[in-house]
Amino acid sequence: MPIDFHLGSKEGATRTAAASFANNVLKPARAEYLKYEQHHERFQATRPTYAAAVQGGLLKGQISPAHGGTGGTLIEAAILVEECYSAEPSAALTIFATGLGLTPLNIAGKPGHAEFLAPFLSGEDAPLASLVFSEPGGVANALEKGAPGLQTTARRDGDEWVINGEKMWATNCAGWDFRGCDLACIVCRDVTDGETLQPERSDPKDRVMIILVTRADLDRNGAGAFEVVRHISMPGHTSVSGPHVRYTNVRVPAKNVLCPPSQGAQVVFASFDASAVLVGAMSVGLMRAAFDAALGFARRDSRNGAVPLLERQAFADLLSNVKMQTEASRALTWKAAHAMENGPGDYSARRELALAAKVYCSDAAVKACMDIINAVGVTAYDLSQPFSELLNTALALPIFDGGNVGIRRRHLQQLMLLPSYDPWAATYGPSESN
Repeated sequence: MPIDFHLGSKEGATRTAAASFANNVLKPARAEYLKYEQHHERFQATRPTYAAAVQGGLLKGQISPAHGGTGGTLIEAAILVEECYSAEPSAALTIFATGLGLTPLNIAGKPGHAEFLAPFLSGEDAPLASLVFSEPGGVANALEKGAPGLQTTARRDGDEWVINGEKMWATNCAGWDFRGCDLACIVCRDVTDGETLQPERSDPKDRVMIILVTRADLDRNGAGAFEVVRHISMPGHTSVSGPHVRYTNVRVPAKNVLCPPSQGAQVVFASFDASAVLVGAMSVGLMRAAFDAALGFARRDSRNGAVPLLERQAFADLLSNVKMQTEASRALTWKAAHAMENGPGDYSARRELALAAKVYCSDAAVKACMDIINAVGVTAYDLSQPFSELLNTALALPIFDGGNVGIRRRHLQQLMLLPSYDPWAATYGPSESN
């Protein structure tokens, strides 16, 4: 089969539908949520937009067909994410964060977990899901050997598990009314046999588990079981909710365990491997939006000179660099998406491309937005222009979904340290020497 970079009919239809949704539904949401000053109020103002996405099948489209959804390929997901992020990234992130919240079920869900997916397959209302992983003290080093492990704990008590701890930055985790989302995949540490680990011999990964907690579970536990400690305001993604929350003696039935101890870490990492590709697509969407805005500015503005800015070589050089970075980032993102599902190479080789897409594209997005601001000049500092908002949004990409410095680059290093490391296997297949 020859190499072909053209979109197929299915991918083309995905792009057309995504662009229509992004421009006609997502984009107008910004004017509505900006009527509010507080970020958590802005989040609540996006509920009608989110509900429209549900009715349009975007949640069902993030669930695998194996579990009753209509999810397509990872390349189709990347195309969808790019279109949405180029139009309105903040409202889009709330939608895609539910997809991340459902990813552990896509990976590890069994027929007995069907009830947890039912609200997201119905196409009704506005159910929110969240992958609840990060903690106030950080998680970058929490799972290395000898570390104390995650501070959110779960203890087996008869036919129930009891959850205690605090989480932070988990998008959608508090729900629309800040009393809990419809489904939380809580990543926690099993302490059934005691809190104390033996640092010299322990591996915190062996205690990681994922427990499904529904809104009904929280309501059944009563007041005080779940609370928002603090709403977080951010420079970008200003309609997104990912607050500091606390779980206190939350009891759930044993059937809510998605991944028992020793299996949770692998599913968490696999979930973030898939989302790494989509952060690449988010980056491409922002770079594309920055380029388009700067191109339009350069065509109509001369800065009181004799010719439009686009005829100035310095401006055109900066702009062409951003265009090339955008094209390169999209190619890497699509390659990573295709490789994750189709190979060649083993999972480590395919995973390396996903990590590369996350790191390279997110760093490139920040640089591209900054280059565009330098090209436009002080006018870009005016909030009526889109440039500062694009930069503020781009700044999140290298540090969320696993920070590039503390987590993602470390994962790349760990792959290179493997005795079986084959650097080009994801492109050419395993080498004969391996």
